[in-house]
Amino acid sequence: MTADSENIISVGDTLLERYPDGFSTDFEENKDQVEKLTDVESKRVRNRIAGYVTRKRTGNVQ
Repeated sequence: MTADSENIISVGDTLLERYPDGFSTDFEENKDQVEKLTDVESKRVRNRIAGYVTRKRTGNVQ
């Protein structure tokens, strides 16, 4: 999987749509959830998705 921002946002939004109660405002918890719910093998991509989801949950995404 490539790590461009469009893919990160797309995967993050899809995860939030499918699992609305599966994510919190805690990055570490979200990182574990992303690992469980996706087949992303790259730690960097996993962390970027988890970071996006965390920011979205805290309301810090523009």
